[in-house]
Amino acid sequence: MANTPQSKKRARQSEARYVVNKARRSRIRTFLRKVEEAIASGDQTAASNALREVQPELARGITKGVMHKNTVARKMSRLSSRVKSLVAA
Repeated sequence: MANTPQSKKRARQSEARYVVNKARRSRIRTFLRKVEEAIASGDQTAASNALREVQPELARGITKGVMHKNTVARKMSRLSSRVKSLVAA
């Protein structure tokens, strides 16, 4: 339990950041789910549009410290290749 004024303030700040970061992560996951659904449906145009929409969200996740840059790079690479394979198929 926080005892000093500084530790009480840090606990409050931590809780506030947790709520904001949770919302950011949820928003990113929603955009990722839209891409996954478009890929599953086999619609290449919808998938590429969803991929274009998720890119800035993932980049924002990096800048806000919610996600690691390598994680985002990996996700973008894998999603891009899956969307690209829809064209070939």
